[in-house]
Amino acid sequence: MSQFSFAVITMSDSGARGLREDTSGAALKELFTDHGYRLCFYKIVPDRIEFIVEAVLQAIEAKGADLVLTTGGTGVSPTDVTPEAMDQVFDKEVPGMAEAMRAASLAITPKAVISRGRAGIRRQSLIINLPGSRKGALENIDVLLPALDHALEKIKGSTVDCAEG
Repeated sequence: MSQFSFAVITMSDSGARGLREDTSGAALKELFTDHGYRLCFYKIVPDRIEFIVEAVLQAIEAKGADLVLTTGGTGVSPTDVTPEAMDQVFDKEVPGMAEAMRAASLAITPKAVISRGRAGIRRQSLIINLPGSRKGALENIDVLLPALDHALEKIKGSTVDCAEG
């Protein structure tokens, strides 16, 4: 069981207007709560950079989220701008996480090659961009789940060697 807090932010124009159910966000909230994480923030925002940046910063700076999971906006549609929003959020990138998610997804669907999700760190919080579909979000986070507690411990300053942890 984890001692970390988490936030879920869903990017969806129709969801922000109440016209679409947020199945990916709901699935992520359930999964992480079941793994002992504490939900500290949840929001659906329109697919616009300023709303995405504002929500991520609110989750980290006002709510203290250790882990921020975003869902949606990672494809190649004109409105998919989540990766661009991360340029204003990340202090440093964690490319191995995004690479692992795409590699695992590619074994499931050739469409994985158009995913542009990223992962990175702001202060002592980890941010992971996931696809907007429930299936895609769960398949992608499943790849990272075994390493998340260790990653969060390291981000917070743990000196335990990675081979030991």
